[in-house]
This record gives sequence, structure tokens and C-alpha cells, in this order.
Amino acid sequence: MMEFLKKATEWVLDKEEQAAQNCKIDLEDVQKQINLIVSKREKLQKECEENLAELDHILKRLEAIKAKEESCRRA
Repeated sequence: MMEFLKKATEWVLDKEEQAAQNCKIDLEDVQKQINLIVSKREKLQKECEENLAELDHILKRLEAIKAKEESCRRA
């Protein structure tokens, strides 16, 4: 499904690019699209950073648990 959406998006962008080359495009509409994509990108970036921080926290805890278990084996 994602592949289809990628192809459909590329097709739409190609059509908009052709319209722009022929000076037949609404700049307000393009700016609205740019603003929407920037907003979505920022939201996704924030979510990814939060998820990475949580994974880093979990990884540190697991590494500490592993270190404690290794010290038990040495004893």
C-alpha cells in the first residue's frame, strides 16, 4: 500500500511541476502544501526523537541488568 501511495504522490507532484513550468499553478495552494508538509515533518521528528529517547532509556536499563547478572556469575 505504501508503494502505491508513493507512486500516486510522485504522479501528483509531477503534474504540479508541469503546471508550474507552464505558469498555471496557484502559489497559495503550493504554500499551503509546503506548510502542511513542514508541520507533519516536525511532528514526526518530535515523535521519533521521543521514541529514540525511550529506547535509549530501556537499553541503558537492560545493560545495567546485564552487568549485574555478569557480576553475579563472577562471584
